Amino acid sequence: MSADPPPAFSRAGALALVAGGAALFLLMAWLIGSGSSVVNEGRAGEGHAAARGLNGYAGLVRLVEAQGRKVMRARSEAALDNYGLLVLTPPSFPDSTRLARVLAQRAAARQPTLVILPKWAAAPPPPDLPPAARAKFKRGWVVLEGARALTWPADLPAPFTLTHARAEVPLGEAPRWEGLGLAGRLPTREVLHFDKPSAKVLIRDGAGRALAVEWPGERVVFVADPDLLNNYGLADRARAALAVALVERLAAGAGNGPVIFDLTFNGFGGEENLLTLALRPPFLAATLCLLLALVLVGWRAFLRFGPPAAPAGPPIAFGKQQLIANSAGLILRARRFGLLAAPYGALVARRLAERLGLARAEPAMIDAALARRWAARAGAGDAFTTRAARLAAARRPAEILAAAQALDQLVTQCEQGHPHP
Repeated sequence: MSADPPPAFSRAGALALVAGGAALFLLMAWLIGSGSSVVNEGRAGEGHAAARGLNGYAGLVRLVEAQGRKVMRARSEAALDNYGLLVLTPPSFPDSTRLARVLAQRAAARQPTLVILPKWAAAPPPPDLPPAARAKFKRGWVVLEGARALTWPADLPAPFTLTHARAEVPLGEAPRWEGLGLAGRLPTREVLHFDKPSAKVLIRDGAGRALAVEWPGERVVFVADPDLLNNYGLADRARAALAVALVERLAAGAGNGPVIFDLTFNGFGGEENLLTLALRPPFLAATLCLLLALVLVGWRAFLRFGPPAAPAGPPIAFGKQQLIANSAGLILRARRFGLLAAPYGALVARRLAERLGLARAEPAMIDAALARRWAARAGAGDAFTTRAARLAAARRPAEILAAAQALDQLVTQCEQGHPHP
């Protein structure tokens, strides 16, 4: 008999394959459920809360976190209704109808909103950039290609209708700003402002133009020039102080609510699904319990419960052995042990008739043949008919086994050629 072939994988290899596959599946489920955009979050040219370029607001997010406030990055429209300060950084061509709806809902809920309008056309570094200069660029950095005023603020419904305009500070003059008790310099001579706004002016430039306006009743602030708050602007200590003062002014009305930075207007929204719900409280606890149960079930399935039940090799042909095992298992499960008595008695009778040379396996002929073969019988109680009757009358498994062993002993004694005791 040949030895069993070695397994294709060792126990450690199989465990590593299962664990690696499970980890990749969980990672994929988390990415789908959380709506993350790992590849595009820092792509160049986008001015949003995750962008690290000059026109992005990753610095503002870190600055607000450093002030001890909780920060959320909203990836669904439902998150825009949360309690707290909402910071909107729409792109150059947003859905103005949706923006107006969000502003109206926030104003009706008495929740503060900060809208920072875009300014720069930005792009990744050009391919013809010298290698030495390109090596200095980090992931997410951009090249600013010019400032531009927007037309869609004029299409917003009242009272948020605004005229966005562009101005340039003359050569030789320092572009300055002042407001909220602070003052400083603007980073460039190109300034975006609101022309004759009907709202309260919070921040002005050196020429008195409105850089940020507020509707106190609606608790909404529009910032015309984002260089006051973006990564470009936060390089200056005075402008960073202005950003903190503006956020604190608006967030104070929201109590302990978080500062919510919107990403949906910039194309990073995620749809709600079952995986999204499963990875958020209060359903996260049930998800973790399910995962722990799966780990335990997998571990128990990986381990062997004792030695193998099957012997090294079958003593008889596999087909016969399997048939016997199946038949025995069926009888054992059905608990019909009484059905074994009569067939086994008939089988022993045929074997005795064959050993004694009888034409028919009749109990009386078997008893007579045994009596002739062994003149000194121990008594009628040891006769075949008596033992067969005892087997037929047995009902409990122990009684059936004892009676069957007595008949089997009779066959063995007959084959050995000496009388039974």
